Amino acid sequence: MLTLLIILVALAMILIAIVKFDIHPFLALFVGAILYGLMMRMPTELIIKSISEGFGGVIGSVGMLILLGVIMGTFLEKTGGAIVIADRILKWIGEKSVNLSMMLSGWVLSIPVFGDSTIIMMNPIAKSLSVKSKISYAATIVALSLGAMASHALVPPTPGPIATAGILGADLGQVIFWGVIVSLIALIPLYIFVSRFVVKIPLEAKMGIDENKLEKKQLPPFFAALTPVLVPLFLIILASIANYPTRPFGEGQFFVVIQFIGTPVIALLLGAILSFTLPKKFEVRLLSSSGWIGESILLAAPVIFITGAGAVFGKMLQNSGVGDLVTSSMSDANWGIFLPFLIAFALKTAQGSTTVAMITTASIIAPILGPLGLDSETMKVFTALAIGAGSLAVSHANDSGFWVVTQLSGMSIKQGNMSHSLGTVIASVTAILSIYILTLVVG
Repeated sequence: MLTLLIILVALAMILIAIVKFDIHPFLALFVGAILYGLMMRMPTELIIKSISEGFGGVIGSVGMLILLGVIMGTFLEKTGGAIVIADRILKWIGEKSVNLSMMLSGWVLSIPVFGDSTIIMMNPIAKSLSVKSKISYAATIVALSLGAMASHALVPPTPGPIATAGILGADLGQVIFWGVIVSLIALIPLYIFVSRFVVKIPLEAKMGIDENKLEKKQLPPFFAALTPVLVPLFLIILASIANYPTRPFGEGQFFVVIQFIGTPVIALLLGAILSFTLPKKFEVRLLSSSGWIGESILLAAPVIFITGAGAVFGKMLQNSGVGDLVTSSMSDANWGIFLPFLIAFALKTAQGSTTVAMITTASIIAPILGPLGLDSETMKVFTALAIGAGSLAVSHANDSGFWVVTQLSGMSIKQGNMSHSLGTVIASVTAILSIYILTLVVG
């Protein structure tokens, strides 16, 4: 109880500092993480280790992706490429289906790609569609983020679901099959939530240019504008396929090349370079510190540092033993398929990482599958999915994904909690109820 109270106090201090006193989220998260460590009486060496591992880990894995994604987005915006893409999508699907389009795009792209990366890459399109269709920017980016999170936690080959299936000994093909079904079911209430509630949040997208000042002849062609987005995604998907256990491309030189260029940071670097071809007349000054690259770095820096500070808080929670506390208090309960869900839900909410929550929960549940009645081949699959469902929520201040969504869009913390965070709860509950019904039918 004392540990839970300290966690709540730390979270309250962070949120009050940000919301009430308008303290920058980076400082609030960073100081709040250190205060939490001190209140938990963590050794000073472990506090320092948590800071370096949390910040360094996320900057190394997500920071460069954010910067490259923002560079690509800046060139798409300022050349009018994002507007060209938005125009074409609106012609295909109509203005009333913008949110559904963004949600399905996020869902599809986040199957092979990390959810944060999908949001970063698709954000320029979400922004442009918001402007073109006159729909709240909150709705388009939250539709994108919730669609991305649904498949990220439930459909391999993202690391969390693959690791969970491996630990539990669940059939990967069945996890993919049922994961697709469960995650698509979860999108139904999410779409209603975005279309009826999030769309009412007043948030205007600020484009890098005024499209009315652009002449049509200055705009890049549609396929040229789409290339910087599609090429990185194609390369990442290709690398994901190459890494399947069956090694469909073999293990020769082609495999090595695909693995390299399909690494997200290399793929996004290629996408950023391709975006340099979009200006009608390319000038080297665009790549200078005072040009579009310089602007991109200024835009990306706050997002990167806030994301890093959120990761420090998450790492401090992990290293303080929150996982052991949650699991020791719940592992004796006999709740069948709901036990792995609740453990994953608690871990995700407490420490922020979907992948950590999934892998930790799977490691705890694997030895007790028999006593829980979850040791049949089919129930192992649904147990893996139940863990994924639990790890969807709650995405809040200690989750890097929360900060990517709010900082890229300019949402306030309150708006982020009432849209993105609440949406993850809806997705999580819908997924576990769907899984439970499926266990009654096919279990």
